[in-house]
Amino acid sequence: MAWGDSRLQGKISIVTGASRGIGRAIAVRLAAAGSSVVLGGRDQALLDGAVAEIRGAGGTAETIALDLRLRDSGQRVADFAVERFGKIDILVNNAGTTKRGEFLDLTDEDFADGFELKFFGSVRLTRAAWPHLKAAGGSVVFISGVGGRTPGAQFAIGGSVNAALLSLTKALADLGLRDGVQVNAINPGTIRTARYTARLNTLAQGRGLDPESAEREYIRGAAISRIGEPQDIAALVEFIACRDGRLLHGALIDMDAGATKTI
Repeated sequence: MAWGDSRLQGKISIVTGASRGIGRAIAVRLAAAGSSVVLGGRDQALLDGAVAEIRGAGGTAETIALDLRLRDSGQRVADFAVERFGKIDILVNNAGTTKRGEFLDLTDEDFADGFELKFFGSVRLTRAAWPHLKAAGGSVVFISGVGGRTPGAQFAIGGSVNAALLSLTKALADLGLRDGVQVNAINPGTIRTARYTARLNTLAQGRGLDPESAEREYIRGAAISRIGEPQDIAALVEFIACRDGRLLHGALIDMDAGATKTI
């Protein structure tokens, strides 16, 4: 990635869950490509750090700290972006983590919380941003996950939420044909984030392995080519949202190092 790329010059982007991991990488990548970016998340200090990185490299960014589980938050984010920059061209719905665990141990509240943040948070923000995206001929990208296609026993909530997002992507892509809004979803596999690092450390401690050996064992066990980096997902988001990627519409893209084995 080289700063000063002009593929998204003049575009206004919103990225949720942008304080760390995949969301932060996406925000930085879009800014490097010339977009002004609104970073949303719950941790103001981490958001400030991401914005400092972008501005320090010559980019333009603003932050809004809030919880997308609150019903007015989607409208607040859209209004903030329009107030600051006048329009919305790109919306990346990335926010949302879900609780892992044995199905019989998961409560109704656990399921409701998973849907409230990742699914309904995306629904409300996309609804609020849609008129602006329509006016701009813009693009929506949902960051879902491979569990939506191939859920595991520990991923009952996440798999269900991600599957709902994939269905929503197809529905909104059909609407987007009428309104001129591009809609796609990316399904990341295992990405090197704080959550992955915590899981890897648990594996390493349980097996008496060093982190490098534990990662090799993880890759073999998952039958994948490697662990992904947040920047891998960010690069695909940039491609989708720029002119080169406009043929993609209603696509559900598995970026997972081969984790998804089904058609």
